[in-house]
Amino acid sequence: MLASKGRSYELTLNLPRTSFQMKANLPHREPLIQSFWRERQIYRKMLERNKGNELFILHDGPPYSNGDIHIGHALNKVLKDVIVKYKSMRGYCAPFTPGWDNHGMPIEKAVEEQMIKEGKWVRGKTIPQDLKAELRRRCRDYAMHFTRVQNEQFQRLGVFGDFDNPYLTMDYEFEARIVEIFGELYLSGYIYRNLKTVHWCKHCVTALAEAELEYHEKESPSIYVRFKLLEDSKGLFDGLPKEKCYAVIWTTTPWTIPGNMAIAINGEFVYSVAEVKDADGGIVYYLIADVLLPVVAEVLNFQSFKVTKRLYGDELKGVTFAHPLYGRPSPIILGEHVTLEQGTGLVHTAPGHGPEDFEICRREGIEIISPVDELGRFTDEAGERLAGIDVEEGNELVTGWLSEVGALLKSEVVVHSYPHCWRCRKPVIFRATVQWFMSVDHNEHRKKCLEEIERVNWVPPEGYRRMRSTVEARPDWCLSRQRAWGVGIPIFYCCRCKRDILTQETVKAVAELIRKEGSDAWFVKPSSEILPDGFKCPTCGCDEFEKETDILDVWFDSGSTNRVVLEGRSELRFPADVYLEGSDQHRGWFNSSLMISVATKGVAPYRTVITHGFVVDEQGRAMHKSLGNVISPFEVIDKHGADVLRLWVCSSSYFEDVRLGGDILARLVDAYRRFRNTLRFALSNLYDFNPNEHTVPYDKLTELDRYILHRLHKLITDVTKHFEAFEFYRAFQAMQNFCASELSAFYFDVIKDRLYVMPQDSHQRRSTQTALFEIVSSLCRMLFPMISHTAEEAWQHLPSWEGKEESVALASWATAREQWLDEQLSNRYEQLLRLRDDVHRALEIAKREGVVVNPLEARVDIYASDEVLKFLKLFETPLTELFIVSQVGLYELSLAPEDAVVGEEFPGVRVKITMASGDKCARCWQRQESVGKDKTYDDLCERCASIVAQLEASGIA
Repeated sequence: MLASKGRSYELTLNLPRTSFQMKANLPHREPLIQSFWRERQIYRKMLERNKGNELFILHDGPPYSNGDIHIGHALNKVLKDVIVKYKSMRGYCAPFTPGWDNHGMPIEKAVEEQMIKEGKWVRGKTIPQDLKAELRRRCRDYAMHFTRVQNEQFQRLGVFGDFDNPYLTMDYEFEARIVEIFGELYLSGYIYRNLKTVHWCKHCVTALAEAELEYHEKESPSIYVRFKLLEDSKGLFDGLPKEKCYAVIWTTTPWTIPGNMAIAINGEFVYSVAEVKDADGGIVYYLIADVLLPVVAEVLNFQSFKVTKRLYGDELKGVTFAHPLYGRPSPIILGEHVTLEQGTGLVHTAPGHGPEDFEICRREGIEIISPVDELGRFTDEAGERLAGIDVEEGNELVTGWLSEVGALLKSEVVVHSYPHCWRCRKPVIFRATVQWFMSVDHNEHRKKCLEEIERVNWVPPEGYRRMRSTVEARPDWCLSRQRAWGVGIPIFYCCRCKRDILTQETVKAVAELIRKEGSDAWFVKPSSEILPDGFKCPTCGCDEFEKETDILDVWFDSGSTNRVVLEGRSELRFPADVYLEGSDQHRGWFNSSLMISVATKGVAPYRTVITHGFVVDEQGRAMHKSLGNVISPFEVIDKHGADVLRLWVCSSSYFEDVRLGGDILARLVDAYRRFRNTLRFALSNLYDFNPNEHTVPYDKLTELDRYILHRLHKLITDVTKHFEAFEFYRAFQAMQNFCASELSAFYFDVIKDRLYVMPQDSHQRRSTQTALFEIVSSLCRMLFPMISHTAEEAWQHLPSWEGKEESVALASWATAREQWLDEQLSNRYEQLLRLRDDVHRALEIAKREGVVVNPLEARVDIYASDEVLKFLKLFETPLTELFIVSQVGLYELSLAPEDAVVGEEFPGVRVKITMASGDKCARCWQRQESVGKDKTYDDLCERCASIVAQLEASGIA
C-alpha cells in the first residue's frame, strides 16, 4: 500500500451531525412547534398523564379584554406558565384555566367613544335609556373580540392552558353566580346602602373604590381663609371686638369651600387667639393652633403678633363662625383626624367632599350637603354665581370670590400626591352620594381577613406587610357604579314603602333569568317579569317594585372568581395553591378575592401569593408612549422569538420592577444562543447513540464522565430548589453557568478528542455519549418551563429510546440520581481544574511569545512537590486530554527552569510550555513522536494508525 501523505481522513472521524440547526429562526419555527402541540393535544395529555395525582391549582387573575396584550401581560402569563409546567413535570395534576374580565369602564369608555363619533349622543350628556341596550350589546361584542385576540396572543407566547374553554366574567353562568354571591353577602348582613362621601370620577361619571385609585403628583391652589366669628355663647372671645375675630383654615381644594359646614379642631391641642397686625396696619384676632402660630405668621407675613389667650380645643367646641361666602353657621367641632403636620390646626370641613368630614358631621348632626353633580359641576345649591361651573374652573372662581369678600389671606400653588382614576388617569373628587357598600367590619370580618393573611405564604415576604396594612386601613367597599356595562345590583325597591328588597326568592329569580338571557335582561325586563308570580313586599305587602339601576364594581366580578371558577369547574378546587399578579393587586384582586372568600367561605382563596413588579425601561423609567420607550411583546417575538422573551422573564428578579430594552435583549439573545449551542453540541454527538443499546452503566463510566454527572446532580438539585422557591432567575443563572463554565469551557473541549477520534463503538466514546445523553435530556426537561419551544425542538432531536415521551411536556422533571454523587471525585477535579487554569494561562503566554500557535501542539511540563505529583498521577483521564495538549511531563519542583510560569490558582506549581516533539498527526492533530513510524499511515500517530487500519479492515473507511 502506498504512503498516505495528503490523504483525507475525514470519513474515519466521528464528526458531529444533527439537523438541530445553529440558527434558531424562532419567529418561523415556534408556530410550527405550537401546531405540533395543538395537533397532538399535548396540554390535554399532560393532564391525563397526572390524572389522579395531587392537584396544583394556579388561579389566573383575569386581564381586561380591551386591547392587545402588553409587555406586562407577557411577564405575568409567562411566569404563570413556568410554574404550571414545572409542577406538571413534578407529577402534579396542574390544569391552567385562563380567564378574562369582560365588564367595566375600559370597555364601556371605548364603545362610548365609537358611539359618540357616530353621532349617537354627545359627550357629557347622560346616555338615553334607549341607547343603553345597544351600548351593552356592543360592549359584549367588543369584549369578545379582544378576548379572542388576547387568547391567541397568549398562546403565541408558548403558554399552555385550557384556551378552548376559558372563563369569562360576561358568560351568563358567571353573571348568575355573581348575583348569587352578592345575595349571600346581603343575606349575611355584609351589604348596606347609605349616603357617604366616596371617590368620584367626574370624567367616567361613577363612584370608585379604593382599589381603583392611583396616586400621582398634582399642582393645586393652596389657600388660607378666615372665617368671621358669628356666635360665642361661652364668652371665650369676651373683651375682643367680635367683628375682628376669625378662625383661620388652610385647604388645597378651594372648590370645596361652598360645601363647608363646620371647622374641625383637635380637643387635645392648645389654640391661641393671636392679636395680629395685618399688612394694612389694622389689628385683627386669629384663632390658630399654638404650635403652628409662628409658622403661619411667617407664611402669611404678619407684621407682628402676640398671644392674647390660649384655649384647649375642647373648650372651643360650639363656638360658631360664619361661612365666608354664604354667611351660614360653621361651628367648631372636634375631630381626631386633625393634626399639626401642616396648615393651621383648624380644618375646613365639607361633609359632601371628604369621608372624615362626612363621618364627623353625621356624628354631630350637621347637615350633609354636596353641591356638585355627577359631571363635577356646581349645582344650584352652590349659588347662582357658581351653578353649572366645573369644579376645576371653580377653584379659581371660589378663590377670587373669597378675595372679593376679604376672606382670602394667601393663595399659592403646591405640588402634592393626589388620587387619580386608574381608568382615565385624571384627578378624582370626593362627593357624597347614596351608594351600596360591603361592610369590612361586620361579623369581625376585618379581623378574620387579617388572621387569614397570617396563614398565607407571601412571595416575596414584603407582600405580607403590604397586604396586612392595606386590609387594616381599608374602608368599607363601595360596590355600586353608575355605569351601564356590568352586572346589575339585584335589588328591588318597594314603590310604596321604598324599602330595598333582596330575599332568597328574589335572588333565585334574578339568577335564573340571567342564566338564560344574560345580565342584559335585568335592565330590559320590568320587575313584574322577573319576580315570581304573586311576590309582595315583605314589609308593606305592595306588589309594585322598581329596580336598582347601578351596576356592581368590576372588582366584585373578579373577586368572585375563586367561588365561580375554582368551585364551578370539576378539574379545579378551592382554595387555589397560587395567585400570581403585579404588586398593585394587594389593593386590587388579592384584596377583593380575600374579602369575598373570607365572608362566604371563612378562609382565604389562596395558599401562596406571588407578586411581580412592573416593566420599566433600561433607565428604570415607566413605559409611556410620550417617552417613546414602550416595547410591545410582539416587537420581541417577531424579531427574536417568544423563547427570548420567555428567557427575559426567567432571567429577571421579577419581585422588583423588571427592566427591558435593546441592550438587555442583546444580552438575552447571547444567553439564548449559549443554551442552544450547548444543546446542539450534545445532540450532534449523539447521532449514532441508541440509549437502549449503548448506555454504559454508571460504575463502568470513565472518571471524567462520572465527574460531570456529579456536577449535573448538583445542577439539578440547585435548579429544583430555585424553582420551588419561584426564583427562576437563580435557576437561569445556575443553568447558564453550567453550560458556560462546566460544559463549554471544560467538558465539551476535553471530550472532543474521544468523541471524534476514538472508534465509534469504543468504551471511552460510548461512556461520554452516555453522559452527554443524561446532560441534554436533563437540560431539555429543566429548560422546558423556561424556553419551551427550544426544549421541545431539542427533545425531538434526541435519539429515541424505549418509553420516550412524544413531547418533553410529557416527561418527568430531571432526576438527580444519588449514585451520581461523588464528593471525593469532585474535590479532586476541582483541584485539578485550578491547575488547568494555570496551564491555560501559561499556554496563552506561550502563544503570545510565538512558542506555539495552537495549544494542541504544545508540551506542558509541570514542576511540583512530590505530593502534588502523586496527586496528578491519580487521574484515570490522561492529563494531555484534560489540558488538550499533545504531551505532558511531570517533574520535581527543584528542576523547574527560571522562565517557568508560577502557578496562581494552584500555588507551589510551575509550568513550562514548549513545542511538543514529533510531527503533527493528520487525523487527531496532536504532535507525537510516533507519527511516521507506521509505513502504511506515515502521517498518523500510532493511535490513529491503529484505528484507521481497523476501520479499513471492516470496510467502514
